[in-house]
Amino acid sequence: MSNPIIQREVLGFLRSWWAPAVQIVPAVVLSTLVLVRWPSDAQVSLGGSQARQVFQLFGYGALMLVLMLIPIFPSTALVRERKQGTLALLLNSPMSSWSIYSGKLLGCLSCVVLPLLMSLPAAAACYAMTGLDLWQHLGNLYLVLLMATIQYTTLALLVSSFAATSDSALRTTFGVILLIAVGCLAPYQLLQAQPGWMLETARWIRSLSPIPAMMEILGHRDMTAQGLVTRAGEPFRFALLAAVSTIYFVIHTAIRLRQTMDDRPKPQGVITQDRSRGQQWARRMVFLIDPQRRTSSISNWTNPVLVKEFRSRRFGRSQWMIRLVLLSALVSLLLTYMATTGTLLWGVETIGGMMVVLQVSLVLILTPSLAAGLISSEREGGGWTLLMMTPLSATRILTGKLLSVATTVLIVLMATLPGYLVMMWIKPVLRQQVLYVLLSLVLTAILAVALSAAVSSFFRRTASATIVCYGLLALILVMPMLFWFGRDAPFGHSVVETMLTMSPVAAALNTMEVPGFKHYDLLPYNWWIVSAACVFCLAVLALRTWRLTRPL
Repeated sequence: MSNPIIQREVLGFLRSWWAPAVQIVPAVVLSTLVLVRWPSDAQVSLGGSQARQVFQLFGYGALMLVLMLIPIFPSTALVRERKQGTLALLLNSPMSSWSIYSGKLLGCLSCVVLPLLMSLPAAAACYAMTGLDLWQHLGNLYLVLLMATIQYTTLALLVSSFAATSDSALRTTFGVILLIAVGCLAPYQLLQAQPGWMLETARWIRSLSPIPAMMEILGHRDMTAQGLVTRAGEPFRFALLAAVSTIYFVIHTAIRLRQTMDDRPKPQGVITQDRSRGQQWARRMVFLIDPQRRTSSISNWTNPVLVKEFRSRRFGRSQWMIRLVLLSALVSLLLTYMATTGTLLWGVETIGGMMVVLQVSLVLILTPSLAAGLISSEREGGGWTLLMMTPLSATRILTGKLLSVATTVLIVLMATLPGYLVMMWIKPVLRQQVLYVLLSLVLTAILAVALSAAVSSFFRRTASATIVCYGLLALILVMPMLFWFGRDAPFGHSVVETMLTMSPVAAALNTMEVPGFKHYDLLPYNWWIVSAACVFCLAVLALRTWRLTRPL
C-alpha cells in the first residue's frame, strides 16, 4: 500500500511558487557554464583537457546549487504541518512514526533530486567532449552529489522537527550546512603541518564536507594543502561519514515523531543561591543587565522603532545581547591565538584569509535571518498596520529597523578585530592592508543588510523573503568564486579578474594577498561597484517603504 504522505508532499511542492525555479535555474546555470567553454571551432582536444576544464566548472557549479537549493523544501516540511495544525492529526493517525517519516523523507527527496536530474543534459555535454570516464568522473561526481542531497535532506527534516517557525528553520539549516561544508575544513587547515592523531582526527572531520571529495574528483586535490600532498580517498570517506550521519538524522527524527513531541514542560528552575559558586559567577557575568528589571521609558530623542525591534527580537533583548557580546569576545580570543601561532607556521596572509572567510560566513548566516523579516514579518503578522496608525514617518520607521540589524551585525564583525590587531603588531607593514580589508568587510555587511531589507519589502511572508535573501547573497558572494576555480583553464586572467571585481569577498582576500588572489587588480573598482549596489538597494527599500506607507 502506497504512502499517502509522499503524494501530498510532491503535489504541495509542485504547486509552490518556487518549484519552477528549482527546475529551471539548475538547468540554465549549468548549461551556461558548459556553453561558456564549449569549443567554437567544433574541435576538441584528443587528450581531454578541454573536457576536464568544462567538467571542473560544471562540478563546482552543481555542488553550489545543491548547497543552496536542497535545504529549502525539507527544512519547512514539518514546520508547515505544525503551523497549519495538521501535524497533531498526523501523529494521532493510525500511521506509525516511521511511516510518517518515510513519507516525508521520500516526498522531499522526490522534490530535491530535481536539480540533479535537470543537470544531466549539461553533464552529457561534458561527456560528449571525450576525455572523461563515465564512472570515474561522472559516476563519482553524482554519487557525491546524491549523498550530499540525502544527508542535507535528513538534516533539514531534523531541524524542522525542532523549529517553531519557517524562517528559523531555514536560518538554522543553512547555518548548519555552512558549518559542515566550510567549518569542518578549518581543523585540518590548522593542523595539517603537525602529524599525529590530531591530524588524523582533523582529516576525518574534514571529510564530513563534500568539498574535499569534489576537489579530488575534479583534479584539485592539493588546492588547500600548505605545500603538502594530501591523501586520496576523500570520496570514500565522505560517503561513509555521510551515510553514518544520515542514519543518525533519520533515527533521531523518526523517534521524535510521536504524539508528545510538542509537549515541552517548563523546567522548575533552581534558585541562584542553590547553585555552585562557579555557576553563580557565570550567571553574574551573563546577566550583568537584569532581563527581568522594569523597562525604562523611551526617551524623546530615541527612535521608538529601534527600541521596539530590540525588545521584540531575541538577539535584541538585553540578556541575548550580553551573551552575543561574550561569544564575540571568546571568538576574538580564539582568533587572536590563531593569528599568533598560525603566523609562525604559515604567515599572516593565510590566517588573514581564514579570518575573512569566517567573517563573511557570519554575515551570510546572520544578516538574512535578521533583515529578511524587517518588513515582511510586520506585514505577515499584522504589525505593519499598527505602525501606519502611529505618527511616525516612513523615514523614521526605516531608520529604526535598519539600525537594529546594523548594530547586531557590527558586534559580530568586531569579534575578529583583536586578531587583526595582533597581525598588525607582528607585521606592522600590514596596517594599510588590514584597514582595506576592514573597509571591504564593512561594505559587505552594508550590502547584505541593504539587500536583505530591500527583498523583505517585496514579500508578505518571512520564509519566502529569507529564501530569496540567502540565494541572492550566495549568488553575489560565492558565484564569482566559480570563475576563480577555473582560472587559467578554462577562463583567462582578464575574465576571472572581471568576475572577482563583483565580489567584496574576493576584494578582501586580494587585499590580504591570500595565495591565488594577490595577482588580480580589484581595488578600488570593487569598492565603487559594491557602494553603487548598496545605494541602489537602499533606494529601492526607501521607495518600497514609502509606497507601503501610502493609503490604499
